[in-house]
Amino acid sequence: MESHRATWRTPVKGDEVGEADKARRAGGAGRADVEHWAGRLAALAADCGVPGVSLAFWYDGELYECATGVLNTATAAPVRTDSLFQIGSVTKVWTATQLMLLVEDGRITLDTPVAELLPEFTVRDPHATGAITLRHLLTHTSGIDGDLFLDTGRGDDCLRRYVEACADLEQTFPVGDSHSYCNSGFVIAGRVVERLTGTVWDRALREQICEPLGLTHTWTLPEDVLRFGAAVGHDEHGAVVPQWGLPRSVGPAGLICARAADVVAFGRAHLTPGALLADPGALRQAQVDVPNPYAGGRQWGIGWSLDEWDGHQLASHTGDTIGQHAALWLLPGTGTVVAALINGGRSVDFQQRLVTELLRDLHGIAVPAPLAPPEQPVTVDVEPITGVYERAGSRIHVTAHEGGLRLRTEPTGILVGLARSRTLDLVAVDATTFVGREEGESDSDTGSGSDSVWDAVVFEQRPDGPSYLHYSGRATPKVG
Repeated sequence: MESHRATWRTPVKGDEVGEADKARRAGGAGRADVEHWAGRLAALAADCGVPGVSLAFWYDGELYECATGVLNTATAAPVRTDSLFQIGSVTKVWTATQLMLLVEDGRITLDTPVAELLPEFTVRDPHATGAITLRHLLTHTSGIDGDLFLDTGRGDDCLRRYVEACADLEQTFPVGDSHSYCNSGFVIAGRVVERLTGTVWDRALREQICEPLGLTHTWTLPEDVLRFGAAVGHDEHGAVVPQWGLPRSVGPAGLICARAADVVAFGRAHLTPGALLADPGALRQAQVDVPNPYAGGRQWGIGWSLDEWDGHQLASHTGDTIGQHAALWLLPGTGTVVAALINGGRSVDFQQRLVTELLRDLHGIAVPAPLAPPEQPVTVDVEPITGVYERAGSRIHVTAHEGGLRLRTEPTGILVGLARSRTLDLVAVDATTFVGREEGESDSDTGSGSDSVWDAVVFEQRPDGPSYLHYSGRATPKVG
């Protein structure tokens, strides 16, 4: 296996390389030219205000790595291809893989009730406590209102204590009734791994995945991460965020730090039977349709978000921590795996532009554009969907505004200080689907003249039942 590496530390504006880039592409160069992609990485980062990024991709039997920018704007330490970034919720696929290894060993099944494995597990609804299975946790269908970012200490008992604290969590919907992204479900899944392996989640991760794959730059605890060059998070304006990472207690939901090449190696294992799992394709079998298919994949598998791009099956996952963003894409039909690790700026815009350009040049794949407002305005009666929607950690106000809707998020409880309030002016796409941007944002804010990515919001009104707002992967019930 050959690895191609380059580091491009000086960002250049897209216009400065535009004509040369067009000429290279017209001549077929740049498809897997690491110096070309290092230059494009730098240009896109500059356009999107991204302080630093590391990219790795596996294409046609070879690994390519490049990096640009700085790990920390306050120190100007350069990003290298072996720098560690927080991969956030991409961690969830690793936790799902740990449980699937135990399933293949015959220790459990996906339909084993969680309460049979964890005596300390309860939620507020007694029926849900008995009904929730491992499959529900790994597909975000448990209904648990689960953005519980609770710090239960640095001790080896932190996951057990976290699971005990879930006793007060409400149900967003009945078990198995819908899909709503649930961080708590994956912490609970990590605690199941601890119970069945007899060791802490961090050590089980190393023994089950990192050591078999030879991953030397994948760690979970700060004292290990500090032995490498590590990124810090930045806000959308490039300022260093005040907190570096999440507490150990939410590890299985989002605490892995890794270099991009290690994330790609993990992704490749999911395309190679026997590398970790005898049947990694089982994780890519659709389990549930997603109510808001515009914010990610149209379906969810075991740990993976699933979609189809230009006729090609896609398995992916993204992750956000405090000022850092990560994305992992797998194309099973081509064998291509791509990982991008980003430490701030307009990371979603950057991610969309990067994967669009990369897959177009490598495979001629037309990546679907994000949902945007229709050319002709759509008239919708907004009165039935205005009101207050609430779940753990977030209260969302939807009000009529200038002939349309305005959405304002308000962090509550434990998320106060970790998440920020957002205000989106919504534009109707159809009777239940809207797109929005943050208040005051315009086309010129992208730095390149192109539109920034719009957020998709879907309203669901159930006959004789509750109403939901589907946004940011979560189902939030209407409360008033």
